[in-house]
Amino acid sequence: MKSMQALRIFVETARLGSLSAAARLLELSPAVSSAAVKRLEQELGHELFVRSTRQLRLTQQGERFLISAQQALDLIEDGVAAVRDNAVDLSGQISISAPSDFGRNLLSPWLAEFMQLHPHLTIRLHLNDSLTDLYRQPVDLMLRYGQPNDSSLVALPLTNDNVRILCASPAYITAYGEPQSPHQLTQHNCLCFALDSTTFNKWQLHDNQQALSIKVSGDRIANDGELVHRWALAGYGVAFKSIVDIYDDLQSGKLIRLCHSWQSRTVPLNLLCASRSQLNPTIRALQQFLSMKIKQRID
Repeated sequence: MKSMQALRIFVETARLGSLSAAARLLELSPAVSSAAVKRLEQELGHELFVRSTRQLRLTQQGERFLISAQQALDLIEDGVAAVRDNAVDLSGQISISAPSDFGRNLLSPWLAEFMQLHPHLTIRLHLNDSLTDLYRQPVDLMLRYGQPNDSSLVALPLTNDNVRILCASPAYITAYGEPQSPHQLTQHNCLCFALDSTTFNKWQLHDNQQALSIKVSGDRIANDGELVHRWALAGYGVAFKSIVDIYDDLQSGKLIRLCHSWQSRTVPLNLLCASRSQLNPTIRALQQFLSMKIKQRID
């Protein structure tokens, strides 16, 4: 599997900006790593890095090849894991951090199903809307919406089709009317989510033709996403919620989608871990299971 090793050396060198750092990470000698990159460049007929005494940076061809190389490694590792998973009895403990709304209302019952399939597993669930430090906290995995701020984290996609939408209960709409455009949100009581000292009261919306940033206000702010969800169901105001979280309420009519042509940009849901070395059969099986459940939910 020399070609696979060469791809891994190339990808890690690009990520770390240093051939020696990549060699240390992969437990190889700098000479072996350097030779592997040179062989790749000879096979491709292009230099992949611009070399200087202080650092390496990707050439234009290197940037293009990096995307394909990472995809190739991911596919190979997924294939190897899939074969191994079929032969492994999943067991042990896994610790997961998840957002409060998603964790209580969706993840918890889905994990119950997963544990019925794999009865030797123990799962420790931490519900917290704040960002968890995977390097310092006793957590193996973290489920979070959006792209991770830390590029060193490994992001396993659960769905790339999620968006946030405007919604309110029938009772609120009856009492206060339905906004016909995002601009009218300034005339409504908006339910805001806060994280640490930041209140997310600038709602970013688009309708495929234009983008808007609407500053909203209201009499309720919470650092718990599930509480914002409950306030919306109780008729206290307009919420800007992930469609994954409120899908059942939309289907049942407990919440009504507002300004139908307007929504956020895509907000992916990822399963995050600190290192690809953590991607054992249990984590890969969990990713596949959760991806399937979400696909069944929003398709």
